[in-house]
Amino acid sequence: MADALRVALAGLGTVGGGVIRVLDTNRELITRRAGRPIELVAVSARDRSKDRGVDINRFEWVDDTSALARCDADVVVELVGGADGPALALARATLAAGKGLVTANKAMLAHHGFELATAAEAARAPLKFEAAVAGGIPVIKGLREGAAANVIARVYGILNGTCNFILSKMEAEGRDFADVLAEAQALGFAESDPSFDIDGIDAAHKLSILSSIAFGTKPAFGSVAASGIRHVIAADIAEAAALGYRVRLVGIAEAGASGLFQRVHAHLVPQDHPLAHVTGSTNAVVAEGNFVGRLLFQGAGAGDGPTASAVVADLIDIARGEFGPPYAMPAAALSDAPAATAGERRGRAYLRFTVADRVGVLAEIAAAMRDANVSIESLIQRGAAADGTALVAIVTHEAPEANVAAALERLRGSQSLAGEPLWMHILD
Repeated sequence: MADALRVALAGLGTVGGGVIRVLDTNRELITRRAGRPIELVAVSARDRSKDRGVDINRFEWVDDTSALARCDADVVVELVGGADGPALALARATLAAGKGLVTANKAMLAHHGFELATAAEAARAPLKFEAAVAGGIPVIKGLREGAAANVIARVYGILNGTCNFILSKMEAEGRDFADVLAEAQALGFAESDPSFDIDGIDAAHKLSILSSIAFGTKPAFGSVAASGIRHVIAADIAEAAALGYRVRLVGIAEAGASGLFQRVHAHLVPQDHPLAHVTGSTNAVVAEGNFVGRLLFQGAGAGDGPTASAVVADLIDIARGEFGPPYAMPAAALSDAPAATAGERRGRAYLRFTVADRVGVLAEIAAAMRDANVSIESLIQRGAAADGTALVAIVTHEAPEANVAAALERLRGSQSLAGEPLWMHILD
């Protein structure tokens, strides 16, 4: 049997501990599948004395995380996190030393993926990141290898488990956003500062990685239009259900003649669509290929077990000598696709207004829609609340998004509105 693949591990949090447990628990099977042992030889983290539920005394301890790139290892696993700082320094040093790099760091890849891919190819070193998107779901491998013969028309999905947990909990129990967010934080599904999740940034990081693989473009996180679920209320969930939809935070990317379109936004998803049935912290990704058709990848999108499983799967590939360009084609072949704007995109929209309960409000909203050439498919007004406001929900016919934006701009500053309107796209 070939010599062991020697691995250094940076970061001993939930996922780092999970990697050690996977390697220990499935050691014999992993060795047989890899064709050689995979041996963890060195680790680094902020606190050596912390109890992590696994024995780390058998490994060399390295205080300086970046020094792992210089230790006697073939591959470094980076689980520190963060777009820059120690994680990026370690990634650069590892590839400069000609060692393989495995990472779960979607923020670093979204911001610096092209640089790291270029460095990996120059060093002829593997760069693997299955765990960076959708936890244990092999969506990157599926797109990069399984669908390699296809032109991908569109890739989209539910990429953030925290948001999906909140929305499906609101849906099942009729509770409002703030209440369910607090529960998610208490259960460990949401961070104490949940902004990256609920404002769509985490999903945008992942979408930019998927876009690059799917469309052969350089990762372009700065071109992702991201918004989250912070302003979705229980009434929106109820109205969506009455109309035959469920609310989900969906990241969607398409490449066309006008460039690359990338957006993370709350959508109304038809109840007969596969994404409507993705609940809890589960992730799901749909890719549409010109020969393979629609592919659906679904499963646990986070957690120590699924994410660690993806990390170790990357190590097995490296042990076998199975790796190619990180983004499915050589870095030099990745294009600088211009960012496509949303204005000319056509679709149906859900608009929710909080309005003063008085005569003429509906006429004012309808006039703004008419003047912007947006046709109303349905309109529902709910009774007045204790504060004298009422909810008006509108579903539009298909129209250019620029027209819908113009209608909302006409209503800006109106004394009839008691707050900012909510705009959710309807997934076709």
